[in-house]
Amino acid sequence: MNTPEYRFRWQPVWAAFGLAAVVAMLGVLMTDLGPWYSQLRMPPWKPPDALFGPAWTAIFACAALAGALAWQAMPHRAPRLTLCLYFAANALLNVLWSALFFRLHHPDWALLEVGLLWLSIVVLMVTIVRGSGWAAVLLVPYLVWVSFAAILNWAVVRLNFGATVP
Repeated sequence: MNTPEYRFRWQPVWAAFGLAAVVAMLGVLMTDLGPWYSQLRMPPWKPPDALFGPAWTAIFACAALAGALAWQAMPHRAPRLTLCLYFAANALLNVLWSALFFRLHHPDWALLEVGLLWLSIVVLMVTIVRGSGWAAVLLVPYLVWVSFAAILNWAVVRLNFGATVP
């Protein structure tokens, strides 16, 4: 049986990294560490603010590479379109979290939304694992970081808005 030779293509890689950069910049634009944020009570275990930029940069790089690998592992248009829709939904949820928390000053709404963000990462991992195990593994840091962010978000709501945490 003849199988087509696998040929790595750079275009999906550059496209994925370009789109990840756009999502990252939208997240940065939504993030306002002004007076409102500085007055929030934070748990003592919260990492320094300077750590979040490098962490998100590494996470977005891994996610972009995961997207490119998954794209190349999917030989047909329909699964590729589904993959793009799932990544787009994830990107929207990622930016929405920043908007809810930092721009609209609603950590409580962000706490509800972060569950959807977390679920969107799981859906991505499940979608791509059969075609590319490595792509799914590259999303593990993203899932871990959003899990940690959800716990931190919960702590911020609890410390600042009382015991009526969803």
